[in-house]
Amino acid sequence: MTNSVLTNSSALIALQNLNSTNQKLAATQNRVNTGLKVQGAKDNAATWAIAQNQRADTGALEAVKTSMNRATSLADVSLAAGEQISDLLIEMRQKATSAADPSASAASRKAYDDEFQSLLKSLTSFAMNATFDGENILNGTSTTTLDFLANVGATEIISMDRQDMTLTGLGLGGAIDLTNAANANAALTAVIAAIDTSSASLAELGAQAKQIEKHTTFVSKLMDSLETGIGNLVDADMAKESARLQALQVQQQLGAQALSIANQAPQIILSLFKG
Repeated sequence: MTNSVLTNSSALIALQNLNSTNQKLAATQNRVNTGLKVQGAKDNAATWAIAQNQRADTGALEAVKTSMNRATSLADVSLAAGEQISDLLIEMRQKATSAADPSASAASRKAYDDEFQSLLKSLTSFAMNATFDGENILNGTSTTTLDFLANVGATEIISMDRQDMTLTGLGLGGAIDLTNAANANAALTAVIAAIDTSSASLAELGAQAKQIEKHTTFVSKLMDSLETGIGNLVDADMAKESARLQALQVQQQLGAQALSIANQAPQIILSLFKG
């Protein structure tokens, strides 16, 4: 190797190695700081693109989950109101049966009818106030099914059928009272039919609510799986990064010392010129 005061090849090599070490150290420190081994497309274009697609699916699934949660809340409110209506109908049947007793006095029938009319008003109130987020599927104002988003492509839906549990929908509309035996018998027949109707409606609503619940659970698990998959692609192994960081710090110190030694090499030339 030629000894020169103009060109120090050893120092150049040492500097190249030190710069390489510094770059690796900066990358490792960045992974430690962010927890990511792939932060952008330049780190690993293919992996980053896959991760971005999965993040997009996760965001879309969040919208699906929101829709399912809304469906669950509406179903819960509707079931609560429907069950109360069913309980009212059972109580109304009791009043109608008592009023249909041939031995019942007019005063007794009047008392039964007062309670019966009060229960009719409560039934109407329950049906009209079973509302969540502006939607009511029990008030009979519409027959159109209520659809909820079920997949990320917005190509699948889960439908909830509307159940008319108003007086009209249950066959209790119009004038109905217990003021005499004939009316009481007619009311009893209507209430028995209404109980059958409400039971069928609640059974259908309950089955749909169960479907929504299962789909919500599926979406939640799918989101967790996607999140784990994204982590497997882009998350840094902190144990490995810690070991790599320490090794690179040692290499950096050694590189700096090697560069210092190489920079001192031209000093040897001076000894050649000493008398």
